Amino acid sequence: MGRGKFKGKPTGRRNFSTPEEMIAGTSARPRTFKQEQAEDEVRDESGEEEESEEEEIERSKGTQGIIETANPNLVRPKNLKAKDADLDKTPELSRREREEIEKQKAHERYMRLQEQGKTEQARKRLERLNLIRQQRAEAAKKREEEKAAKELKKAEARK
Repeated sequence: MGRGKFKGKPTGRRNFSTPEEMIAGTSARPRTFKQEQAEDEVRDESGEEEESEEEEIERSKGTQGIIETANPNLVRPKNLKAKDADLDKTPELSRREREEIEKQKAHERYMRLQEQGKTEQARKRLERLNLIRQQRAEAAKKREEEKAAKELKKAEARK
């Protein structure tokens, strides 16, 4: 059967430093930041690595110092101080905002052309409207003729 996550107690693997090792600084424990800082101070006093510290400052991780890139994903600070604000510069729009503005402008252009009757849809609509007007005019004409014919029949029937 499985024993679960831990197979044995970890206490058997612990190594404790003796007081003599701690005083001598040769304990089995990993070095801490304070110890490294103390060693750096000792080096500075001896003057061994003053030049290398300047080189470390200039040198940066990876290719950061070699290649200068503009990271589009870099978070820009949102808050600007009044003295740092550039009033002449127009704010850059995001892709979505640009697309939305272009879409609105295209719709406005299309509606203007639609009102002028220059689009295919507007031409078809005007043709249908003219056809309906002709049909209604013909129907009204027929009704008037039928009405006039009925009145003539009634007038002849009375005589």
